[in-house]
Amino acid sequence: MNQQLVHIALVVTDYDEAIQFYTEKLNFELIEDTPQSETKRWVLVSPRGTGNCKLLLAKGANEEQQSRIGNQTGGRVFLFLQTDNFQRDFDEYKSKGVEFVRPPSHEEYGTVAVFKDLYGNLWDLIEFKKS
Repeated sequence: MNQQLVHIALVVTDYDEAIQFYTEKLNFELIEDTPQSETKRWVLVSPRGTGNCKLLLAKGANEEQQSRIGNQTGGRVFLFLQTDNFQRDFDEYKSKGVEFVRPPSHEEYGTVAVFKDLYGNLWDLIEFKKS
C-alpha cells in the first residue's frame, strides 16, 4: 500500500487575506487558486521545499465552520512547520510581523518556537536535530 497525506483543510475567513498571509509572511507558494462557484474556491498553498503536504484554504461557509476559524484544535498547536534553518526563518518571520507566542527553546529533539497565523491557529516552527 502506498498512501500519503496531501492536503490539510484550514478554515479561513477570507481567501485573499489568507493567501496574502501565507505567501507574503510565511513565504509559502500559491499552488492553485481555482473558482468552483460564486463563493467557493479551491486554494492550495505550500511551504517551499520538497514536502508534499499542502494547505487547502477553505472559507468558512456557515456559522459552525466560521466558529472554528483560528481554533481548529482547541488551543493546541495545530501545524508543524519543519525548517532546515530555524534562526533564518525565525528572524524573517519576526521581521514580517509574525507573532510568536512561545520563544525559541532548545529541546532534546531540536529547536522550536510557537507562532500564530493570522487567525490565531498555533504553529510550531521546528528544526529537528540532525541524527
